[in-house]
Amino acid sequence: MPRQVADEKSSRVVVIGAGIGGLTAAALLAHRGYQVLVLDQALVPGGCASTFKRQGFTFDVGATQVAGLEPGGIHHRIFSELEIDLPDATPCDPACAVYLPGETEPISVWRDPQKWQAERERQFPGSAPFWQLLADLFKYSWAFQMRDPVLPPRSVWDLWQLTKAVRPDTLMTLPHTFSTVGDALRGYGLGNNQRLRTFLDLQLKLYSQVTAEETALLYAATALGVSQEPHGLFHLQGSMQVLSDRLVSALERDRGKLLMRHTVEKIHLAAGKPTGVTIRNQKTDESWIEPTDRVVANVTVQNLMQLLDEDAPKNYQRRVDKLPLSSGAFVVYLGVDQSAIPANCPPHLQFLYDYDGAIGENNSLFVSVSHPGDGRAPKGKATIIASSFTDSAMWWQCDDYEALKQKYTEEAIARLGQFFTLNNETLIYQEAATPRTFQHFTARDQGAVGGIGQRVPTFGPFGFANRTPIQDLWLVGDSTHPGEGTAGVSYSALTVVRQIEQFEVSRSAFLKRF
Repeated sequence: MPRQVADEKSSRVVVIGAGIGGLTAAALLAHRGYQVLVLDQALVPGGCASTFKRQGFTFDVGATQVAGLEPGGIHHRIFSELEIDLPDATPCDPACAVYLPGETEPISVWRDPQKWQAERERQFPGSAPFWQLLADLFKYSWAFQMRDPVLPPRSVWDLWQLTKAVRPDTLMTLPHTFSTVGDALRGYGLGNNQRLRTFLDLQLKLYSQVTAEETALLYAATALGVSQEPHGLFHLQGSMQVLSDRLVSALERDRGKLLMRHTVEKIHLAAGKPTGVTIRNQKTDESWIEPTDRVVANVTVQNLMQLLDEDAPKNYQRRVDKLPLSSGAFVVYLGVDQSAIPANCPPHLQFLYDYDGAIGENNSLFVSVSHPGDGRAPKGKATIIASSFTDSAMWWQCDDYEALKQKYTEEAIARLGQFFTLNNETLIYQEAATPRTFQHFTARDQGAVGGIGQRVPTFGPFGFANRTPIQDLWLVGDSTHPGEGTAGVSYSALTVVRQIEQFEVSRSAFLKRF
């Protein structure tokens, strides 16, 4: 049964966006007794972690792996509170097999810490002190994160939660607060180790959206360390959709409501607080204003500014306007015969075909491959999903969109054909997505994926807070700490729920006193 912590008059919450962050916040709030309405313009819930089906194949739209399923992990914690079972999953081992330009042997990111250490020493001789620094920073940072700090703090309560999470070992991370991975490499005399830097650029771009030179060192320590035991990356049985489906079941069990194909067009304010949202039913084109006491926005910070329109705080708007452009993604989805997949193929691979200091525009591919019996393909078949970072603006400015899309598709398949057996007999189905596709189906501004780049000025204590400058308006998702991925956005959702509940408790105590 849901816990009752809020009275009926003050507990209405509208959640904008049914991605994992929004669904997690909504399910937790409903379980704690709030009246919750979730709205999303898409066909199915899950956002960038949703799924679509074609000719018997099941394709994950964007996210293809999950962290935080292990005991104590964020998904484990949240599903335990919601009293629902975690989806079946298998650890990814190796988490990724990385192929650098001109090399036929991969760098395998093993789940076993000792095995991964041996791999690093073999692949990058002389780099052990650098990796030991990352391991130490990960240990201190992870322990700190598991004590539920609020970053960045925007209230006395937030600051108190942050203070309670600090321990003596946390102070070991302070000298590295303003450091990047590039700084650390130079500090250990590895600044000119091009092979190591290329590997780090390739891996970090997946998580931080930027290269080693720009990625905040403390963020990189976690991003590169979470794939090892006792943590790990996991491959879900069925598809990524099972994660959102279980959250939806918990939400509806606890009397929350989800409306798909309903677009939120504006957040209305009065006296500096949300009073309602304009909703448009895409099927009937009917619009109305839904009253609410608070809003949780599971959108990009750019989308939030659009929803506020002229009510957006000026300083906040200027800060958003100054953000570097986020990356987009070009993705090709292939349904193939199992014979196209090499024996003992890892679940995730990265290929870099040439390198001039940039990652993107089809010179790199992150590839996810289904397993026999994992529910993503008919018997004897498999799926291959390959993505590359791309400049989002280019896809709107090009003269012939369809021709550019076809060119990228052919190039991606040709490059995949260097590893997989792709021909008329093995290639059964193909489809591609661009930033324009992602904007259409997820409504993310410019089809951006992965959130804000984890540079020092936008990471952790310097990033966007879950508390916006507008009271009772909360921001959830990959624009906030701790960043992208289903684990990251779920942590941000848990933070918002704790903040809302704290406010409700304080409000109730105040009313009782007077």
